[in-house]
Amino acid sequence: MKLLFRLVLAALLLWAAWHCAWTARRGLRDTARPADALLILGNTVEPDGQPSDRLRARLDKGLALYRRGLAPKIVVSGGLGREGHYEGLAMGCYLVAQGVPRPAVIIDDLGTTTRASAQNFAAIARRRHFRSVIAVSQAYHLPRTVLLLHQAGSFQVYQAPADYYELRDVYSLLREFPAYYVAWARQ
Repeated sequence: MKLLFRLVLAALLLWAAWHCAWTARRGLRDTARPADALLILGNTVEPDGQPSDRLRARLDKGLALYRRGLAPKIVVSGGLGREGHYEGLAMGCYLVAQGVPRPAVIIDDLGTTTRASAQNFAAIARRRHFRSVIAVSQAYHLPRTVLLLHQAGSFQVYQAPADYYELRDVYSLLREFPAYYVAWARQ
């Protein structure tokens, strides 16, 4: 019985290591192409209402893609954070303050999870006839985000990882291992 337990544990650890390497490699690929919209996933808004460094990196990546003319619309998606601010609204205000015209920004304040953001984007895409999107988030988050977007709608999905890395990303990469398979199983 001990041998079986060790074999199962070893197999699980190898699978987790493989998945983390796959996630990192896949998430770091920037496949951004001209699309109908950008989708920037939310993250922490500081108590003073400003985007956290991680969220600002996502917004700045999306802003750079917008300024390159890769998409005419930017959808920002996030929910009400613990700090008491709606992520989508804070993200939209940041982009407008950076010179993005208000009509180019679409705010989704109900994206409380990655799945909700994907489903909300799919609903927006249907209403606005979007057929393609560039997802912007941290590299570790993009493979699951792309999977959920494919599950939510029939549009072409590209990705662009934010240029921000920190030690916490190791934990986040490990967290994505079960989260990816839960998302995959809940199709």
